[in-house]
Amino acid sequence: MNQELCITVNGTEVWLQGQGEEVILMLHGWPDTRALWDGTVAALQDRATCARLTLPGFESGPSVTSLDDMCHLLRQIVDRISPDKPVTLMLHDWGCIFGYQFAMRHAERVARVVAVDVGDHNSGALLRSWGAKEKLSVMAYQVWLALAWKIGGPLGTRMTRAMASWLRCPTAPERITHTMNYPYAMQWFGTAGGFQSAAQIQLPMPLLFVYGERKPFMFHSAKWLEKVAATAGCAVQGLPCGHWVMVSRPEAFHARVRDWLWGPA
Repeated sequence: MNQELCITVNGTEVWLQGQGEEVILMLHGWPDTRALWDGTVAALQDRATCARLTLPGFESGPSVTSLDDMCHLLRQIVDRISPDKPVTLMLHDWGCIFGYQFAMRHAERVARVVAVDVGDHNSGALLRSWGAKEKLSVMAYQVWLALAWKIGGPLGTRMTRAMASWLRCPTAPERITHTMNYPYAMQWFGTAGGFQSAAQIQLPMPLLFVYGERKPFMFHSAKWLEKVAATAGCAVQGLPCGHWVMVSRPEAFHARVRDWLWGPA
């Protein structure tokens, strides 16, 4: 299947491309869309069927989606695209945060996980690993984006694009709007129930965790890294880049993913 097939699940478009029995569901984060995975689909479609969507509210749909509703939507999507076999999740940024919760709530529908750059985001170990500078930096950019979502309109979008530029986000500015910020409003303002029901990250399935080594602060703790590396069937990989690993180091990222999923070429 060289061309993408689009299906709609509960109002959300899901695009499928590739061949192979394994289905990989790709979830992006801020301030991206399904286009983040263009290169990854090209690199994996010979061995898998790659499925991807733009998170609800990032381009269209509800202004905010609760954690429970997101997990319910993902369950509907997985049941539609792979009714008889569990899928592989490929996650980045907020995609990790939503995807981890889905994987823990519906472990029977997830065979394994490839997670990029966000690990034990809600652990005490991560919070303790940040110094005052890191804590202030995280709070500053996230609260800024939460406020931009709340303000909305042209001003909210200008605020969002300014922060994306400062963070060196690879997404084209004209594709970025304030509507993509609602996860930060969930985090800081408790919007749509926030993440009060989010469990600590303990995945029962194999995990490949890939992260950028060149960032002012990490989104995982050293304890998390050690635990994943020591778990049978799991692996960790740092690459010399920032947060958007699949864009900055595509060849190395895709080679590592292929090797972990299917063994040496």
